[in-house]
Amino acid sequence: MKFEFPDEDVLFLKEYYNIPNPDKGPEPGSWWTLVFNGASNALGNGVGVVITSPTGFNIPFIARICFDCINNMTEYESCIYGIEPAIDLRIKYLEIYGDSALVISQINGDWKTRHPNRIPYRENVMKLIPYFEEIMFDHIPREENHLVDALATLASMFKVKWANEPLHQHYEVG
Repeated sequence: MKFEFPDEDVLFLKEYYNIPNPDKGPEPGSWWTLVFNGASNALGNGVGVVITSPTGFNIPFIARICFDCINNMTEYESCIYGIEPAIDLRIKYLEIYGDSALVISQINGDWKTRHPNRIPYRENVMKLIPYFEEIMFDHIPREENHLVDALATLASMFKVKWANEPLHQHYEVG
């Protein structure tokens, strides 16, 4: 399969949200939501994010993570992966939901971040927070997170073909 993401889609988003000037953003005071999830399984690692506008328009994002990581790292990756386009869209009021109690509680400061692999992730999230007038992080039960869970799982299953990798690998027995 070949996927293309032409620039027309970006233009469409700007027109849909009535963002003619990149220095302007959505209507002041409007709250957006972001739901994130990470997937780590035998096939790989992936992230899924859905940003929802105040009018109910959904913007889904998925990405495959091409390095080894544990599940909590994929959760942080998906949170950051969602926050960055929210900043690009000039969103100022954002409610963020994730089903990882650990990640949400660490970001909110309710739990300490001690694991050396997670400290840089939390620090990265904290550096992104000042881009918003108001931002909230809330935990949701896993059963309420089906859409982004499916997106993250789908992303984890994609086979990535690198530019220098042959289509079919042949092995010779000598």
